[in-house]
Amino acid sequence: MNANYVFVLALGIGVVAGLRSLTAPAAVAWAAHLGWLNLNGGGLAFMGTGAAVTIFSLLAIGEFVADKLSATPKRTALGPLLARMVTGGFCGACLFAPAGQSLVIGALLGAIGGVIGAFGGYEIRKRLVSGLQIKDIFIALCEDLVAIGLACLLVSR
Repeated sequence: MNANYVFVLALGIGVVAGLRSLTAPAAVAWAAHLGWLNLNGGGLAFMGTGAAVTIFSLLAIGEFVADKLSATPKRTALGPLLARMVTGGFCGACLFAPAGQSLVIGALLGAIGGVIGAFGGYEIRKRLVSGLQIKDIFIALCEDLVAIGLACLLVSR
């Protein structure tokens, strides 16, 4: 697989993590479980297990709900931003592994994508709510769909 292509995939899955921190690992777990992503024979093989798919899927669903609550902190606050960098980095490494590329570079690209997705997604969402003068939940639901669709596209490559 072309190294530039894998770079884009890792950065992209990081962006997904920036939008929804647990959607990226859920998508990676599903991809590994379905055989779209070969993580067998390495330290990341656990991502293809039924347990990983179940845990990450439930966590992602919980995040979709929690994102709509007013008490949820901004994704750009330190804690949520670090979580997005960690999950983006982890998923970036997972996408680099089958290509035989450096897991560290994949993790760095995924973490950078997490920052881009967090700040970019926050700004876009804020501006759409303000510009369209609609309730945040409508944009948040669209953002959920974008994160899911982008994640599925990236892990199916």
